[in-house]
Amino acid sequence: MSATASSARLTPSKTLLLPDFCAARAVLAVVLIVELVALIFTIARYSPQQYFWIDFAGLSVFLLWLGLVCTAVLCRARGWLEHMSVARAASVAIVLMLSAVGIIAELIYQLGQALSGGSAQANSPFPMDHSGFLLRTLAVGFIVSALCLRYFYVSAEWKRSIEMEALARLKALQARIRPHFLFNSMNTIAALTRSSPERAEQAVEDLADLFRASLNEAHAQIQLRDELEIVRTHQRIEQLRLGQRLRVEWDIEGLPLRAGVPSLIIQPLLENAVYHGIEMLPAGGTVHINGRLREQQIHIEVRNPIGPGGPAEREGNRMALENIRQRLELAWPGRAHVEARLEGEEFCARLVFPYAEAP
Repeated sequence: MSATASSARLTPSKTLLLPDFCAARAVLAVVLIVELVALIFTIARYSPQQYFWIDFAGLSVFLLWLGLVCTAVLCRARGWLEHMSVARAASVAIVLMLSAVGIIAELIYQLGQALSGGSAQANSPFPMDHSGFLLRTLAVGFIVSALCLRYFYVSAEWKRSIEMEALARLKALQARIRPHFLFNSMNTIAALTRSSPERAEQAVEDLADLFRASLNEAHAQIQLRDELEIVRTHQRIEQLRLGQRLRVEWDIEGLPLRAGVPSLIIQPLLENAVYHGIEMLPAGGTVHINGRLREQQIHIEVRNPIGPGGPAEREGNRMALENIRQRLELAWPGRAHVEARLEGEEFCARLVFPYAEAP
C-alpha cells in the first residue's frame, strides 16, 4: 500500500456542519431544545397564575411539530447538504427550515379557521392574526435556526480539531519506532545469525510483525487476543537481548479475548516498562501484566520496577500514555481512561475501557 493511501486513510473526513438528524440522539436533542424554547416563551408571556401550564402545553405541541418536521427535512437533505460549502449548506438549511416552519404555521392557522368557522373566539388556542402570526413564527424560527446552526458549526469544528490532533499524535507514534529499540534489535539479530540462525530468523519475523502492526489503519479495531499477541511479539524480541534480566508474568485469565480494542494500546506500555524500568536496573526485574473484566469494563494493568530517575521524569513515557489516552477517548468518548501512578518502587499503568466484541 502506498504512503499516500495510508495518509489519506488517517485523515479525518470532513465534518458536516449539521449532525445526523436521522439518529435518535439528535432527535432527542431537538425535542429538548424545543421544550426549552417553549418554556422560555411561556414564562415571558404569562405569570404563574394565568393558565401557565395550558399555554405551555399548547406551545409545546406547536413547537414540537415544527422541530420534528424540520428534523425530518434536514435528515432527508443531509446527503445533498454535505457536498456543499459550509456557508452554502447553512443558507440552504435555514431556507429549508423556514419553509417547513411557514408551511406548518399556515396549516395551524387554517385549522383554527376551520374549527372556529372564521370567527374570533376568546381563549382559543389557535391564532387569529394571520399575517402577524406567520411573521412572528418565521422570525422566531429564523433566530432559533441560526443560533442552532452556529452552535452545531462550532461544536463540529471543535470535534474536528480534537480528532486531527489525536490522529496526528497517532501517526507520529506509528511512524516512530524508537531508534534504540530498532538498533538493539538489529544488533541482536546480527549476533544470532552466527550462533543461532533459527532464532535469528524468528526474530526477523517478529520484528516484521511488529512493524506491520504499527502501520495498521488508525481507526480499525482488532481483537484483544491480537493485541496481546503483538505484546508477546515485543516481549520475545526484548527477551533475546535482555535474557534473564527481563521477566514477564501474565495474569489475563479473566479477559474476553474477542473484545475490540484499538491496535497498539498495550504494546507501548510494555515498551515503556522495559525502556524506563528494566533496562535501567543492572539485575533487571519483572513486568506484571494483569487483566480483568469487571462490570462490562476491561481493566488492563502493566506494572514494572522503576529505574534511576523514575518514569515520571522521562518525556517519552508521558507522550506514550497521553497518546493512548487520546486514542481511548476517540474510541469511547467519556467512557475510557488511563491511570498512571507510582506505588512504592513500582510504576503502574492501567487502562480501563468498555467491553464490546470486535466486528
